[in-house]
Amino acid sequence: MELIEDLDPEEARAIVDPALALMMEAVHRYDGYVAQSTGDGIFALFGAPVAYEDHAQRALYAALQMQDDLRRYSDNLRNQGRPPVTIRVGVNTGEVVVRTIETGKARSEYVPIGHSTSLASRLQALAGPGAIAISEPVRKLVEGYFTLNPLGPAKIKGVSRPINIYEVTGLGPIRTRLQRSANRGYTRFVGRQKEMTTLQHAAKEVRAGHGQIVAVMAEAGVGKSRLFHEFKRTSQSGFMVLETSSVSHGKASAYLPVLDLLWGYFGITSDDDHPTRREKVTKQIFGLDRDLEDILPYLFGLLGIVENDDPHAHMDAQVRQRRTLNAIKRLLVREALNQPLMMIFEDLQWIDGETQELFDLLADSIGSARILMIVNYRPEYSEQWSNKKYYTYLRLEPLGTASAEEMLSALLGDGNELRALKRLIIERTEGTPFFMEETVQVLLDEGSLVRNGTLKLTRPLAELKIPPTVQAILASRIDRLNPLAKDLLQMLAVIGREFTLSLVRAAVGKSDEELNPMLNHLQLSDFIYEQPAIGDAEYTFKHSLTQEVAYKSVLIERRKQLHDRIGAALETFHASSLDDHLVELAHHYSHGNNFEKAVDYLGRAARQSASRSALAEALAYARSGLAIVPGLTPSAERSRVEFALLSTMIRGATAIDGWGSAQTTQGFQRMLELARELRDNVALSTALGGMWLDEHMRARYEEGAEIARQMIELANERASSVALADASWLQGLTFYFTGRLVDALTAFNRAIAACPEGAGRTSLPGSDPHANTLAFAGLSTCFLGYPDRGLKLFESAINRCRDLNLPFSLGYVLFHQTWIFAARGEVTRTQRACEQLEAVAEEGGFQSYSGLNRIHQGWVASMQGEHGRGIATIRSGMASWTNALFTTFHNSILAEACLRAGRYQEAMDAIAAGREHALRTGEHYAESELERVAGETLLLCGAEPSEACQCIRRAIALATEQGAKWFEFRARRSLARLLEQEGRGDQARTILGDIYGWFTEGFDTPELKDAKALLVKLSR
Repeated sequence: MELIEDLDPEEARAIVDPALALMMEAVHRYDGYVAQSTGDGIFALFGAPVAYEDHAQRALYAALQMQDDLRRYSDNLRNQGRPPVTIRVGVNTGEVVVRTIETGKARSEYVPIGHSTSLASRLQALAGPGAIAISEPVRKLVEGYFTLNPLGPAKIKGVSRPINIYEVTGLGPIRTRLQRSANRGYTRFVGRQKEMTTLQHAAKEVRAGHGQIVAVMAEAGVGKSRLFHEFKRTSQSGFMVLETSSVSHGKASAYLPVLDLLWGYFGITSDDDHPTRREKVTKQIFGLDRDLEDILPYLFGLLGIVENDDPHAHMDAQVRQRRTLNAIKRLLVREALNQPLMMIFEDLQWIDGETQELFDLLADSIGSARILMIVNYRPEYSEQWSNKKYYTYLRLEPLGTASAEEMLSALLGDGNELRALKRLIIERTEGTPFFMEETVQVLLDEGSLVRNGTLKLTRPLAELKIPPTVQAILASRIDRLNPLAKDLLQMLAVIGREFTLSLVRAAVGKSDEELNPMLNHLQLSDFIYEQPAIGDAEYTFKHSLTQEVAYKSVLIERRKQLHDRIGAALETFHASSLDDHLVELAHHYSHGNNFEKAVDYLGRAARQSASRSALAEALAYARSGLAIVPGLTPSAERSRVEFALLSTMIRGATAIDGWGSAQTTQGFQRMLELARELRDNVALSTALGGMWLDEHMRARYEEGAEIARQMIELANERASSVALADASWLQGLTFYFTGRLVDALTAFNRAIAACPEGAGRTSLPGSDPHANTLAFAGLSTCFLGYPDRGLKLFESAINRCRDLNLPFSLGYVLFHQTWIFAARGEVTRTQRACEQLEAVAEEGGFQSYSGLNRIHQGWVASMQGEHGRGIATIRSGMASWTNALFTTFHNSILAEACLRAGRYQEAMDAIAAGREHALRTGEHYAESELERVAGETLLLCGAEPSEACQCIRRAIALATEQGAKWFEFRARRSLARLLEQEGRGDQARTILGDIYGWFTEGFDTPELKDAKALLVKLSR
């Protein structure tokens, strides 16, 4: 810390002393010894005077902790206008002589002497500001535990040859819950050579460019995680290691393991705000490959760090999910070009659906990538990858007798007097490693085994009471804890498998002086382990079974209280980043007594899942919240919370079950009741709008008309132009589909007049009712007999969508524009509009538009003479559309295509389906077209001309009643042709001439040109 050279000694001391205190605190935290203070630095030892196997790791954990603490300290100094502090750290390992100096009564200091200490000092001098420099011997001890940046060889004073120096930049991949046990020599790793050989062979194949999947299945406690740890410890060199796992309460938590994996890959921490997270993700992606820029929006959406409006808000949920998963796959496969990836996924038996889909996608893609995917799970899980040639399945069995004896010898020693005990333990545990470990531990706890240099048995084998299951053993061990330790262990079990010291401190409400001895006791008793971490101490249960048994040992009422207390601690500890912990908060409060908080966080978790297009999970959270609502005290706030939950529930239900299910209908009805109870007109409009949509999508037009009428009244009461515009738009749609075209256009024009230029009418990101209104006003205008004016309204709608960058509404407008082109008989323009719509639908992921677009694409193919393909494409589009809406119209198009193909019976079947739908629902807007095609079909298939004429005259009457001049014109033209064939040319000319003479525009359309040619022919 060179800054003291330029400061007044007193000022320097005021800055340096707190910094030195932080550095010493970091050393002590990892059981180091501060041997000397050099005024502006310290000299610390790890592994002397007390030896530790992991002394090198401890030194680097302390160094990183110093960096972290000094960084915060420097920020505070800057805020005070004072110079910041930077540190350099040098770390070396080797033999030293520790000289003891007596400095007072019962007080000693230890002074290190030797070449190794001098080299550490030289390394410190070579390190850059804020950097940690280590030697080659240290690298060999810590590689994998830390990320290292090679700095190359350097000439060191007093050393004859240059030595390689490395900079420590952060924690490495080896940080799992088994690391502590391995370092402590917890148990000998035995009996798994075959499995290790298989994994090592897979790693070799991956290095050669052949991706591999290895799945390990075993019962709990057999050693799945230990196998992975030992394999990684010995074979991870040269790999980028990414790890994640599922948790027992996470099955309904979409993407939970994926998010954990991505946080690790991008280096995201809970302290990062959204801009920082976006910066980290963007920097990593651009540094990897600029061609991956297009995946950023999907990663931002999944990570919940979208800036401004979500560009994918209206994307089909399945498409968005598929593209998101594909984005992650592309990222990982591209990373594997730089370095082999070792991807470790544990506990798949608790996996959520979205993460499973990612694994399946990866499984299909890694055969030629340098990716080693290793997974483990319990027997209740079943994967579907066995057909892959690069897949290997390992069933991990309990240890055989010889291996079990070897493991017990490591635990108990090789004394002859314990051979009978070993045989008994193997017999009772059937060679399950974790069961054996816990059995030995319970014998130690109860005093049946005592350690006095060696282990001795204090009672006869016949008197030993070994519980029959590992769960029973764990329960007995937990019961033997002192009350304070047992209470703490149960609290930790309620928190979850992993937890931080700060969270425990907040939940327990004890000081570190009270808490640390109890945590140390639980560690010494092998219930929990401390995991290496920088900043906050992290802990994990030794095994998932330990946590499960401890959790079940808590009485239900106390368990609820603990869940509430932990929820409150999470809120306090993560106050600035609650969105990262909504799943945990929802889990704890939903298992506690605080119903208000439970409903709040379940609702927030539901909305978060919905934003990630995980609609099944959103639905599950919303349902859970709604189940708790009756337990809340009746109030306006309760009603608002229930209203919001219902809204999210309906979104998920419609995506999964479609519109019109009992769930959506009942949900909207309940929303309406709540809105009326609240006397909230905005909520009432929302509920009515939802009910209208639910009815409309089921083609229940009469009910929809009544709801629209109520919305008009409400909008007038509110004197809200926006509400009036929206209500008029919905009313216009109801009029349109029931064939009341004049009324429909009046309602659409009222909506447009209420909000000129659509001000304030973009109700959802990407959805624009104003553009949609213009489109339907265009359709109505065209069919009322003004095809050119109708097109101009479409052009206005399209320009608005493009100017405002609203792809969802643009797709909506383009879909309806294809119909107006088809109705005008313009095949080429219809085809171009279909192509534009397909591009928009593909880019935006609007799957419903793609399906509907196939209907008009089929019409184009049919018009171009490709009858078979055209009909198949129309049928495909109809099959993709699961709602009742448009059924009359769709069947009219299908019938006409079948007619052109000479498939008359199919045409009549389509007409019959359209007629039945129109009669049942009142969807009359395309009924005239059905009857016209019916007449033409009957005429061609040999029916009586009078029967065909009757259908066409019915089409004319329907169109006349609706004011649909365009449809009337098409029906009269068909009738004129029929009359011409019967030799009644004068009558045909009159019928067609009258309607043709009515038109004032559209004469360049193929339809009117064809009519003019027919009139000329009839006049000869």
